[in-house]
Amino acid sequence: MSNTPMAASPLTRAVLEIDEYASGLGWDQPARLFALVDTARLRTQEPGLAAQLGLADAPETTGLTPIEQDEVPTDKPLDEFLATIAWPDAVVGCALTVERLMLPPSAEAQVPQGLSEAKLTQWVAEHPDRQEVRMTVAVLRDGARDSALRLRQKDSPTEVLTGSELVPGLAEALSATFED
Repeated sequence: MSNTPMAASPLTRAVLEIDEYASGLGWDQPARLFALVDTARLRTQEPGLAAQLGLADAPETTGLTPIEQDEVPTDKPLDEFLATIAWPDAVVGCALTVERLMLPPSAEAQVPQGLSEAKLTQWVAEHPDRQEVRMTVAVLRDGARDSALRLRQKDSPTEVLTGSELVPGLAEALSATFED
């Protein structure tokens, strides 16, 4: 993806590449799961797949290649789905992009107590300060993690926030997919 900004680490580059890909699909998209594989290893061990992904003639020989997986089911909670995943050894990491509604910390005191999950979701959706956010979170087997957040109201590549601890709960859930 040619518009992806240069980043310090291969993991950050992969996160930004996935964010750019998801951005190109527009908003109101389902969650998307990606396997992260070592690009050099992919070229050596799977040259046909590397060619299909446009990596055969790419100048970069290091880095991570995201490979989108089958659709994430919408009929079960995300954490339950992630608990069913096991990755083959060739997969060095994984990433997930998901859209959610977010409230600013100032709204936390306003949350009514005792709401069911459905009622709480409805309350957040109707809150005047809600913001739509796309989160892309990636983890590696070695524990490294990174993420990107993009607000719908500031949908621009220059307005993407990155950092390793932006979505710790989701990063933990993704890391658990590599545990035996």
